[in-house]
Amino acid sequence: MSARLSSASALLGAVSLAISCAALADEPERNGGAVKFLTTVPVPGLRVFDISWIDPHTQLYYLADRSNKTIDVIDAKRNVLVRQISGNFKGFTGNNDTSGPDGVVTSGHWLFVTDAPSRVVSIDLRTDLIVSEVNTGGADGLRTDELAFDPVGGVIFAVNNADEPPFATLINVDANTGKLTLGKRITFKNFGPGADTATNGAEQPVWDRGTGRFYISIPEVNGTSADGAVAVVNPKTATVEATFPVKFCQPAGLTLGPNQDLLIGCSVVFDTAGVACAAATAPNATHPAGTPFDCHGKSANPKQVIMDARTGEIDRDVFGVGGSDEVWFNRGDGRYYTASRADPHGPVLGVIDAERQVLEQIVPTFNTPLNTPAPRGTAHSVAVNPHNNHVFVPLPGGNAFPNCLTGCVAVFGKAKRDDDD
Repeated sequence: MSARLSSASALLGAVSLAISCAALADEPERNGGAVKFLTTVPVPGLRVFDISWIDPHTQLYYLADRSNKTIDVIDAKRNVLVRQISGNFKGFTGNNDTSGPDGVVTSGHWLFVTDAPSRVVSIDLRTDLIVSEVNTGGADGLRTDELAFDPVGGVIFAVNNADEPPFATLINVDANTGKLTLGKRITFKNFGPGADTATNGAEQPVWDRGTGRFYISIPEVNGTSADGAVAVVNPKTATVEATFPVKFCQPAGLTLGPNQDLLIGCSVVFDTAGVACAAATAPNATHPAGTPFDCHGKSANPKQVIMDARTGEIDRDVFGVGGSDEVWFNRGDGRYYTASRADPHGPVLGVIDAERQVLEQIVPTFNTPLNTPAPRGTAHSVAVNPHNNHVFVPLPGGNAFPNCLTGCVAVFGKAKRDDDD
């Protein structure tokens, strides 16, 4: 395990040319540079968790912590856990589909959180109290998962990923009181111009101010594992206006970058012949403990996908990292970051130059080994503070990262030098 920690601090992959990202960084981090492990923020008892979020205005990081049934709040400037918000969240039930909290996003002094069963809450961050909640009406016990927020229209787009078929709900937010009001439902069955059906859930949504649309990753359509999509939703009409196909990816994470580009985090690694590599579920003769996947004797071909949000055209397949869940664009250094828990190298943080559309680095993270008793956490969550370009990746307890024996959020970024100014 000490070797893993050593490699976590080492530089893997190519180092970028300096990137100019003027006016954001208020610390000496603005020139890109190689990403290293910097420190950890201990979160006692953290083993299973879900999505994370950074508010760039307050520089506060929010994590959906299922182990502690809280939203963990970290000062992303000082790297300090400042509080934990309780909201009668479900916690970990042994099944992700019925657990919570799940998704988090902020707008002003409002925090929106999804939970099980089919629950969305609004929390006033001035008091850390729930001011409103709604139920999206999913099947018994199933969660509402990821969400996105349109601050222009004051609309939440909340996804019930575990329902069959999955669906999303538009929820109106009163900006003055935080009150939530259920709007229309978009069901991912016979949806869009091609009448497609989602056959393996629905994943991360994102709002694009430039087009006035929500976008959502659909891992699989019409029962074919190689065929996924990004669905384009008009919140005013509650319809899927377009479906952009994505091959050999199983889209999960989704984030909006520069030039109206979307980075799609591919959750499944395919081989060079276009056949999915099998994810390990338990240690056995085929999948020994610690083996992230089995590519049936073929060469793995992990990738992420960059797509034009306006047309659905694929700008580039970025090869070299895959198996991602949440992904994030950091305007502070012009990079995409991927929480690639199922990469062929093992769990890694992927670093992609958004303008050049090339992979710069992969940096090791940590998954709970498969031979460890449940619950097992994975490094599938990532968010970045654009002011200092620090990257936050929650890690389950039981690893050799410093101060992470019982769980932590690892912080990565450019190591400061004496000549930084």
